[in-house]
Amino acid sequence: MKLYRAIYFGLFIMLLTACGSKTESKKETPVEAQREESSMVSLTDEQMKVAGIELGAIEMKNLTNSISVNGTLAVPNQNKALVTSLVGGVLHALNVQPGNSVRKGQVIGTIANTDLSGTQQQLISINAQIKYAEQEQKRQKELVDGNAAPLKNLQKVESEISSLTAQRTALQQHLSVLGVSSSGSMSSILSITAPISGTISEVSAQIGSNIDASKPIAQIINNSELHLDLFVYEKDLPKVAPGQTIHFTLTNNPGKEYDATIYSIGTAFANETKAIPVHARVINNKAGLIEGMSVTALISLGENVYPAIPDDAIISNDGKDYIFILAKMNEEKSTEKGDHEGHSVVFNRIQVVRGVSEIGYTEIRFMNELPKETKVVVKGAFFLMAKMTNVEE
Repeated sequence: MKLYRAIYFGLFIMLLTACGSKTESKKETPVEAQREESSMVSLTDEQMKVAGIELGAIEMKNLTNSISVNGTLAVPNQNKALVTSLVGGVLHALNVQPGNSVRKGQVIGTIANTDLSGTQQQLISINAQIKYAEQEQKRQKELVDGNAAPLKNLQKVESEISSLTAQRTALQQHLSVLGVSSSGSMSSILSITAPISGTISEVSAQIGSNIDASKPIAQIINNSELHLDLFVYEKDLPKVAPGQTIHFTLTNNPGKEYDATIYSIGTAFANETKAIPVHARVINNKAGLIEGMSVTALISLGENVYPAIPDDAIISNDGKDYIFILAKMNEEKSTEKGDHEGHSVVFNRIQVVRGVSEIGYTEIRFMNELPKETKVVVKGAFFLMAKMTNVEE
């Protein structure tokens, strides 16, 4: 009996051990799953707003086969204009201020000039003389036809009409250039109009000030034809040609990229330096660009492009580089107490390998290929890493 009891006891111990190992393995499964899911981090709508999370796409950039140059934004002279008056006077009204958009021909102010009344009075007088001369011409023609007067009298009247007509035409053109009506009404107020469409960049006069033809009232700049003035060093000049694409950012605001195309290359060194001016026309979006801004640009030299994202989208941790991509968006749901939880957004942290960095963008290589439509966190990635690290700790 003792032998049988020993056998039964041994079998019971073995059974407990087996069950224990199964139970232990079941308990380890959630831990392993938690480790696999540790690359995920979730944010609510409010957290997204506070952290300033912004999503973007993985872009294809030419970062390795390009020339880095500096320059400034400029507007060609044909897109800049000084608003002046053709005659002197006192500024009577001013309808614009810096920053206003104006269209060509729009009245931006008026000038009071008493000489205008004299010119208009002269026109009225000449019109009256022409009317009288035309009546005299008709009478002299009837007399000549009846052999009651010499022909020279008719010719004298016709000559006088020609002279008066020429004077009237000159006065009408003068008033038309000034923007004053020649219909017969008299006014001493002269309208000043915008010579081009654009934005008022400066107003240099005030109401009541004396204005003359050499004193501008305001300045208008049309930014629709913004271009880049870049400076390329002599060693890089053979690589540059018209038609090449340029990607540039503002020196003081590198977060946004703009595009331009080279249209002209200088033939002389600029300001006694070894740099040659290269001119490029800004294309597509021009919002936020103003003449005189400093830029950092890349002149693309080849067709090879690589996937790249903004520098701030890459976060380093424990000697490795990561980015966060949009994994899924959870819908609003109700809790047991009947409250409503807002939407939540889940991000996945994936490891990447850095490449070359230029003008605020860095080339990246992935361990596993991602879909083309993948959304990447381009702003606020540091917050996601901090939240993930705190959760793991």
